[in-house]
Amino acid sequence: MKHYNTIIIGGGPAGMMAAISSSFYGQTTLLLEKNRRLGKKLAGTGGGRCNVTNNGTLEDLLEGIPGNGRFLYSVFSQFDNHDIIQFFTDNGVALKVEDHGRVFPTTDKSKTIISCLENKITELGGQIKTGFEVVSVKKSDQRFHVKSHDEEFTCDKLVVTTGGKTYPSTGSTGFGYEIARHFKLAVTDLEAAESPLLTDFPHKTLQGISLDDITITYQKHIITHDLLFTHFGLSGPAALRISSFVRGGETIFIDFLPQETKDSLSSYLKENREKSLKNALKQFFPERLADFLVSNYPEKVKQLNPREEEKLLETLKNYPILVTGKMSLPKSFVTKGGVDLKEINPKTLESKKVTGLHFAGEVLDINAHTGGFNITSALCTGWVAGMPHYD
Repeated sequence: MKHYNTIIIGGGPAGMMAAISSSFYGQTTLLLEKNRRLGKKLAGTGGGRCNVTNNGTLEDLLEGIPGNGRFLYSVFSQFDNHDIIQFFTDNGVALKVEDHGRVFPTTDKSKTIISCLENKITELGGQIKTGFEVVSVKKSDQRFHVKSHDEEFTCDKLVVTTGGKTYPSTGSTGFGYEIARHFKLAVTDLEAAESPLLTDFPHKTLQGISLDDITITYQKHIITHDLLFTHFGLSGPAALRISSFVRGGETIFIDFLPQETKDSLSSYLKENREKSLKNALKQFFPERLADFLVSNYPEKVKQLNPREEEKLLETLKNYPILVTGKMSLPKSFVTKGGVDLKEINPKTLESKKVTGLHFAGEVLDINAHTGGFNITSALCTGWVAGMPHYD
């Protein structure tokens, strides 16, 4: 039975970075992954281009991680988004920054990122074992025993980076929560976050239309980002982000033109009073959306009476949409909930109850927006959980 200083369960971004960190600090390290290859879920992120981090400030990061982001202060003081950028740059991966601070490899291929991480583990002497499904984890005599159906390894330190419960086809089945419960750690309620919204909207009319930088408001939450109309409702970053705060049965409000005020729009209409209302709005919107928005109004701008104009401006700036639900957890991007952070030392990501047991990535009760924030959280917590900590 082979013994290691550190074993990591789960070969996603958190697990790969934990293996790199552990190996970098001279620990004998084994990374276990039940899929045949590492980074299966990572391969699909950013439309397959891998939005590897965000280049914002610390405050930008914390704002992008609405689910317990402030727990990560200590993690980010040890390894943050700028360290991620430096890591990939130092290891030969050219990066580029796109809108909203999103960072991608210049190749536009997630394989570039996965290969870099995998090669670094090997270069530093870490071992990788794929196709290894862990069926039990126990601790006795100060050692963890990690078993598959036909093999067993032991270690002094165990890092659990098994992900959440979204996209189970990628291997995220929630096994890490079972490990936590086995060791009597609390796991908070799990629900979908970063989830497409189901709505009562006329889906087929607007399906496929995408809009840049609209604003969605729900109660005190205000999100400005891109929006996509789908056959079931709303998707795109704006909808995914607001989904962290709604469950179903609530009304959200869309400002189609956040860069304009009602007064500026009223002036625009007066300047274009001879135009058809549809052509006037095509200045701002795709034709199908313009058609939809003017369907209950007179044909010409100049035919609008004051009450109709006010109603139109309210439609453009504060359009109500009833959210009837969210996509199920398996079809959402992020799991909200996880290993209770009250159980975890924020400096080391070690369990407060079980010495040597660490957690990193989405298995923790931390959830972030799309746009590079989830992967940032995974990579940074992975690095910190993997490194040795000496009191």
